[in-house]
Amino acid sequence: MNIYQNKFEFINKHRYLIIFSALLFVLSIFLFFFKGLNLGIDFKGGTVIEMQFDKQIKSEQIRKELLKLNLGDVKVKEFGKSNNHLAIIEKKGKKNDFISNIKSHLNNNLNSNADFRRVEIVGPKISQELSEKGLIAVSLALICMLIYIWFRFEWQFSVGAIFALTHDVFITIGVFSLLEYEFNLSIVAAVLTIIGYSMNDTVVIYDRIRENLKKFDKKDLSILLNDSINETLPRTIKTSVTTLLALISIYFFGGEILKGFSFALIWGVIIGTYSSIFIATPILLYINLKRDWSEKIDNTP
Repeated sequence: MNIYQNKFEFINKHRYLIIFSALLFVLSIFLFFFKGLNLGIDFKGGTVIEMQFDKQIKSEQIRKELLKLNLGDVKVKEFGKSNNHLAIIEKKGKKNDFISNIKSHLNNNLNSNADFRRVEIVGPKISQELSEKGLIAVSLALICMLIYIWFRFEWQFSVGAIFALTHDVFITIGVFSLLEYEFNLSIVAAVLTIIGYSMNDTVVIYDRIRENLKKFDKKDLSILLNDSINETLPRTIKTSVTTLLALISIYFFGGEILKGFSFALIWGVIIGTYSSIFIATPILLYINLKRDWSEKIDNTP
């Protein structure tokens, strides 16, 4: 397939894709409110312990022992190698005695020496502040992007861009709710990266649309939009594929701690590319888009 010579019809089926995206958007909101997110330690507070044992022990055995200590909700999962585990504990306490008691209990009852490689304790006040700042960061990013597009092009373009960005953010949250990946501060950073990537792709297409509006102000708008997408398609594919190659490598070889972050970015590249073509661009058909981009000559004496 030579993408430089083939012309694809992106705009013809846009109604079906907008309906499909709207359904995904509604489903994501439904999942968020009724299923919720698997909030990480950053947002709900608690204790995270990365532990390594000198022999193989099942996660369920560790969890049973931790539950005996009345630590509240406890989650334990393998972390990398079979003798490495990550324990997420609801209870918080003073690091000195709280952690040492857990360690000695596991050593005595599992007949193994546990090495606590990482311990993170987040209190409720800090987690609340992080939640608020994360929400503010995403909201400010969306507002700044809206203003940027408004000044760079016209307000009609900013409407299409903000629809696409909101679509990307909410569907990403819906996917995390559905798959129950841990949602922490690194995922907020990934969401902000997704906003930037999606906007970059949208700006490239919008820039070509504006150029074509100047050249072909009488051409049917749907044909002009489709031509603009096809003209920028080689650049879009090259950027997306090369980015995905790096992110997929991180996902499989970057270790357990980077899986959620890399997955969010992989999904963001896919959904950002999709929304730039099938959401941000077709919406221009339904807005009173400025057609005359010719420069006015000042004949004032």
